[in-house]
Amino acid sequence: MSDSHLRVAIISLNYAPERTGIARYTASLAQGLARRGHDVHVITTHPHYPDWKIEPGYGEWRRDELLDGVRVRRVRHFVPKRPSWIPRALAEISFGIRAVFSPWGRPDVVVLPSPALFASALVLLRARLFARGAATVVWVQDLYSLGASETQGSEGSAVAALSRVESATLRSADGVALIHPRFRDRVVESLGVAPERAGVIRNWTSVAAIDKAIDRDAVRLRLGWNPGETVVMHTGNMGVKQGLENIVEMARLAEAIQLPVRVVFTGGGSQKAKLVELAHGLTNVVFLDSLPDGEFEEVLNCADVLLLNEKPGVAEMAVPSKLTTYFSTGLPVVAATDSSSISAAEIESSGGGLRVDPGDPAALLEAVSRLRADSQLRARLGMAGLAFRDAYLAEDAAIDSYVEWLQTLVSAHSHS
Repeated sequence: MSDSHLRVAIISLNYAPERTGIARYTASLAQGLARRGHDVHVITTHPHYPDWKIEPGYGEWRRDELLDGVRVRRVRHFVPKRPSWIPRALAEISFGIRAVFSPWGRPDVVVLPSPALFASALVLLRARLFARGAATVVWVQDLYSLGASETQGSEGSAVAALSRVESATLRSADGVALIHPRFRDRVVESLGVAPERAGVIRNWTSVAAIDKAIDRDAVRLRLGWNPGETVVMHTGNMGVKQGLENIVEMARLAEAIQLPVRVVFTGGGSQKAKLVELAHGLTNVVFLDSLPDGEFEEVLNCADVLLLNEKPGVAEMAVPSKLTTYFSTGLPVVAATDSSSISAAEIESSGGGLRVDPGDPAALLEAVSRLRADSQLRARLGMAGLAFRDAYLAEDAAIDSYVEWLQTLVSAHSHS
């Protein structure tokens, strides 16, 4: 292996054309590596997230594709209809088994995006037994044990068991890539990962800055958004940790006082049907399915305020990927999140939005109303988010850092 060339196997539960969460970053990394001349092979599933059903046109037992210079093998795995903890674990295990018995070639490094903890554990076992020449990396986007305690209220024994599995899995990898310094602190201090094996590589934005050529009035008219109303939008997964009932209740309060605010949810997820039912009868709430690239950016840029909402108690388990997208729009963000959360720290660091306490729809509406009344504040926050994006979330710089880190790991592994 030369310093200029890597053979990389990425084994990921999620991949393009999924547009939500980890899939976007995994595909972006794979494509970025391929553009830089590295040999990239992806083993993944058929697109199924966040709706938890395989998309039309997919579903074969095995399927090989070449996407943007990346060789992709898709394997069929178990997709649960109700993605609670146990069915999700079974889904991961079924993918892990398929990945273990799929051909990897002779990679220099195997990258395992997580969550997909149980799949990663199986893949790492195979790597230790049969692919000792390959360095192994777990790329942590969410922390399982924190997720169990912060979103599910799992009992101490269950969290302790998950922590042991998570700790053993991360400690067995040659490197652990973390997307935030607080994640690194957590895995080092609580999960026992050696500090020299833990690196911080922030997620980047793969969304272009706002297109000034977009005819906002025409797009809003096409979407049925009324002139003079403030459109607030939430994008991405509608799951438990988002606690999106809070936004629906904010819309209910706005309608009660006849404030011209329209709430738009874009995407899917396990809680979408529940939210649709909760919003029944409200005329100011709209649900859009996931939108294709291009159209998504167009619709997003035609909103007035972008929403990040987290369930009360969610503080450390994840860095919301939507913020990297939101900061590309030049629009202000309102974040309903605990003051001690990673999300709150990102809002404060960027200067790109306002924070309110989670689970308080009146406070959320007050923040939206404040932005509705103050165009200068909207512009100032939006420009701060753009500046933060340019300074810290540039894709090329992040992937260059990732390549350098991978090459260092591979070199160290080959000499160990």
